[in-house]
Amino acid sequence: MKKLTFTIIIVTLTAAGCAASKKNPPSRPVIPAADETAAPPVDKDLGLLEQEITEQQVRISDPLHGWNRATHNFNDKLYFWVLKPVAKAWKKTVPKPARISIGNFFKNLGTPARYVSCLLQGKRRAVGTELHRFAYNTTVGVLGLGDPARDKLGLKPADEDLGQTLARWRVGNGAYLVLPLLGPSTVRDTVGLVGGQFLNPVRYVEPTEVSLAISAGKIVNENTFTIGRYESFKSAAIDPYTAMRQAYIQYRDKQVKD
Repeated sequence: MKKLTFTIIIVTLTAAGCAASKKNPPSRPVIPAADETAAPPVDKDLGLLEQEITEQQVRISDPLHGWNRATHNFNDKLYFWVLKPVAKAWKKTVPKPARISIGNFFKNLGTPARYVSCLLQGKRRAVGTELHRFAYNTTVGVLGLGDPARDKLGLKPADEDLGQTLARWRVGNGAYLVLPLLGPSTVRDTVGLVGGQFLNPVRYVEPTEVSLAISAGKIVNENTFTIGRYESFKSAAIDPYTAMRQAYIQYRDKQVKD
């Protein structure tokens, strides 16, 4: 579910499929002014425009389309019937400063996965930043409930994960996947997700029921800050499934290139 939530956030920032083509249409190529005697370059203009649109989209295979669409619909119902109502109740009950502190705590717990990802990608500055942030926020920030490393030192967490690391190693996306509860993914990102779980401290909390409850609390808390974004995305898309797929792939491609 983490990725589903994450996707809901990011689709508002990324051009995607049919929805994105309405919101951020590609700029029209600049054609020099022609003589009055010259034939209008209509065909050439349209050809260049079509090529630009094609180049802006990231291609991915979807051989499991039937499964993926069914899972997408399941996750959609889960959001409206369960996640959104629970998130709204949590938002109404817990003050915003407390919810921000909870988010900071989980962000601090995510340091091992980000640290290893940066290390494997050879990003030495990011590795140092992650270590500095963890030490400072765990102590001065009181177990990570605050984020003085960002607020006082200007140190922002790295936006890295093992899926991006595999991409840096030239591992392709593979097929597109929609995972139950977790949302959009690819074969590559799913492998990275599984690996990342071994670097997640919450995974080692016993008993398992407590670990799952903590993870669920994280998802609910995150959703309180994004209520309404998925609804806006869905209403703007002719086919939400296709738009979500393109949004996710474009977003991940941008992350890998940054």
